[in-house]
Amino acid sequence: MIHDAQGWWQAEAGPLEAMAPLTADATADVVVVGGGYTGMWAAWAAKQLEPEAEVVLLEAGLCGSGASGRNGGFVNEMWFSLPMLRERFGDRSALRLGRASTEAVAAVGRWCDAEGVDAWFVPGGYLHVSTTEVHDDTSAGVVAAARELGAVEACQLLTPAEVAERCASPVFRGGAFYPGAATVHPAHLAHGLRRKLVERGVRVFERTPARRVADADGGVEVRTPGGRVRARAAVLAAGSWLVGLRPLRRRLTVTTSHMVITEPVPDVLDGLGWTGGECITDSRAMIHYFRTTRDGRIAFGWGAGPVVPGARLGERADLSTHVVGQVGDHLRRFFPQLSGRRIEHAWGGPIDVSPSHLPVVMTMAGGRAFSAFGYTGNGVGPSHLVGRILAAMALDRRSEETRLPIVDPPPLTVPPEPFRYVGGALIRSALMRVETSQEAGLQPDPVTAFVAGFPKRIGIHIGR
Repeated sequence: MIHDAQGWWQAEAGPLEAMAPLTADATADVVVVGGGYTGMWAAWAAKQLEPEAEVVLLEAGLCGSGASGRNGGFVNEMWFSLPMLRERFGDRSALRLGRASTEAVAAVGRWCDAEGVDAWFVPGGYLHVSTTEVHDDTSAGVVAAARELGAVEACQLLTPAEVAERCASPVFRGGAFYPGAATVHPAHLAHGLRRKLVERGVRVFERTPARRVADADGGVEVRTPGGRVRARAAVLAAGSWLVGLRPLRRRLTVTTSHMVITEPVPDVLDGLGWTGGECITDSRAMIHYFRTTRDGRIAFGWGAGPVVPGARLGERADLSTHVVGQVGDHLRRFFPQLSGRRIEHAWGGPIDVSPSHLPVVMTMAGGRAFSAFGYTGNGVGPSHLVGRILAAMALDRRSEETRLPIVDPPPLTVPPEPFRYVGGALIRSALMRVETSQEAGLQPDPVTAFVAGFPKRIGIHIGR
């Protein structure tokens, strides 16, 4: 088995030749910091809004080489957060955001078709399943809320028999189906976006980390090792690395997620009846997520990696032999039909987690820099929407999308370090013990249950 930080998607897509770094001062209308999905979609949208605008994109590594190129490839909507959205923002805003997220999924598919990018876009929907009695009613509130708001098409409850028709894992019980979701090959999508940005006239500089972002003469200046970029506005879309910025240190936490992928097993998929391209998760807070690939593999992930202390990203967040071993064990528990089949590749990496479990678009001090963060492992679909919002804000093109409730929402914060890391680690451990007990049909002990429930008591949302 190969175990690295890049993952199977990147290996399958093939290597990229790095673009030149920034070596001299430059000017732009919009400077984008970060070459993941959010930054690239923002750059694309900026050129759509103002084709003559000068757009510069700075990426510390290679575009798409981080979380955007190695995630699960779930192009999900935001309907599964509907009850929480209603509670936080009200019915009208919750409905607007849900429908905007559905349009974002469809827009990714249309973009792939229009631009000739084969990103393996499959509109197979999302299956949210229960694997324990405690989770059997998890989706009922979403379905009821969608019905009350006139969005009955967003999701539907499934019986255990209906779930089994889509994927007959022995641990599945009932669930819900969200037909508007899709999957992609994340690295193909990232590489395609990178290529199309260059064709559209975006100046892309790779291996160019941003060292400092500051106000400058009514605009913004981004300093890099090779030069400065002065622009009318800046888009900060560096994912988990944004936790290093002082204004954002208490707005997000960084944790890790790890994946494995099997050898091609089309016979297993046929036996499971899992041939519709559905992406699937269970209902745990420490979520398992899995999907199939064009060549008949199962890609399986677990969002329960360790919390990262402070802003110390790097190998600790990318490579964890212990967690990967657990992910492989969990894969075989869900699909015992894989006995004797190879796991070919394993990888992992950091994810930025917001206290609300929702993405946030934030106007930074000075009003000429705009950041986006907090996808909490669900960024492929929303990043298209957020990229459009960021581009509109950077170009002073306010719209219906820039008035969505994820734009400059009431702040939710996490404790400062070291309490964030220590508390996060304790809560993660308690949640894992609670969910392991539940899956065994046992009641967790009162102390563990109390610690696991602490985030909810202070307004922090964990899980879908």
